[in-house]
Formats: sequence, C-alpha cells, structure tokens
Amino acid sequence: MTEQTNSPEIAAECLGVKVPASPFLHDKRIERINAAQYEGLEMAGALHVVRPDDVVLEIGAGIGLVGAVIAANAKPREVLSFEANPELIPAIEALYSANDLGGRISVRNAVLVSAPDRPESMTFHLHSSYLGSSLIEPAGRESRKVEVPTESFSGVCAELKPTVLVMDIEGGEQEILRHADLTGFRAMVLEFHPQAYGIGGMRECKNILRAAGFERIAEKSTRTVWTCERAETGKADAEG
Repeated sequence: MTEQTNSPEIAAECLGVKVPASPFLHDKRIERINAAQYEGLEMAGALHVVRPDDVVLEIGAGIGLVGAVIAANAKPREVLSFEANPELIPAIEALYSANDLGGRISVRNAVLVSAPDRPESMTFHLHSSYLGSSLIEPAGRESRKVEVPTESFSGVCAELKPTVLVMDIEGGEQEILRHADLTGFRAMVLEFHPQAYGIGGMRECKNILRAAGFERIAEKSTRTVWTCERAETGKADAEG
C-alpha cells in the first residue's frame, strides 16, 4: 500500500529555500525567484550582515522568502517577521513549514507602529498585486480595505531584543524611522520608497539612520536599498 503524503507542490527554489505554489506566484516571479533576483538586494545584504548570534526583526515579510533565506542560510538565533497583508499569511507559513524553519522563524499579521499614539488597528489597502499593497492609499488605483491590528515597535523590541532590522514596507518605513529607538540594532537592511514620500522623504530616512550611527555598506547597497551597520562594526561609507 502506497503511503500518502501531503507535501506541497514546490514552484521555485532560491538559495536552498523551497517556495510552495501559491496564487502569488506567476511565471515571471518564479523565474526571478529561481535566479535569486526576487528581492535579491535585500537577501544579499542580509546574508552579508546577519550572524549566528543575531536576532532579526523583519517588517514586511511579503511571501516569506527573504526571512526564510536569512533563517536557512545565516542561521540567526531567531527571526520574527511582521506582515500586514492577511492574505499572505497562509503562504508565508506554508513556506516556513516546507523548509522546516518553524523553530527559527515565525510571522505575525500586524502593523508595527513606533509612534506613541498607536491606534488599535490601521487600514491596509490590498492591491491586485501584493507588491503594491500598502498602508498608503493608492492614488487612482482600486484597492480593497482591511483593518489590521497593530503592535508597538518598542514593545516588540523589548520582547525580542533584535539586533538586525530588515524592512520593506512600501513607504511605511519613514513613519517607523521617525519615532523608533534604534539603539539596540547593530545592522539594518531596508528599502526606501521615494515614490511614496518623495526625494526629500528618502533623504530624511537616510539622515535618521546616519544620526543613529549607521553607515551604508557601499558594495551591498544602491540608492533605494541600503545595507548598513553601525560605523564602528563594519566596513562602510556614508555615501547616499
């Protein structure tokens, strides 16, 4: 008698991480995942700075691939990911499970808020592509609205004691950085979204990081994606 298994169909693989089939994958995205080009800058930057003794806070998990690649390859002590889009959570958890990463990484469906006047929930705008979904209402594009619970950035940091921050939240990074206490972090990988807040807003984000003691690692960064460490901990430059 043949034993039945419930193993998911694997649609792609990136840096040793298997990606189960889901509605969020199409041929072009699968091709990019297989070539390690999907969020490739963020993954390369994170693998450059994350160490086995680190605890990683990821804000904006997407389909879960970046966090899973970090967990599987850099092998930090823990990765805690946050994703505001509730529709992505089953796909993220399936990816973690397919790679036996449940003991090292987990995800919460919540919006992290660093401002002191944190609401109980926030409106999240679901676009036809999850890559365009955001807390920022899209101008001239249809979106579906869902209410997502919030958690306190400072409270999560007190609970988790993270040392590395990985953040890609479609423009929400400006508000996080304006109010966040970054003193506990040794390194960061984050994507800026000037289309959401302009060149001036991107300059503000970079200045906040510099004022907090972080410097850009040139060979792992671009104008809109920064991998940075505290100036005394790694080879870095201050170009921006």
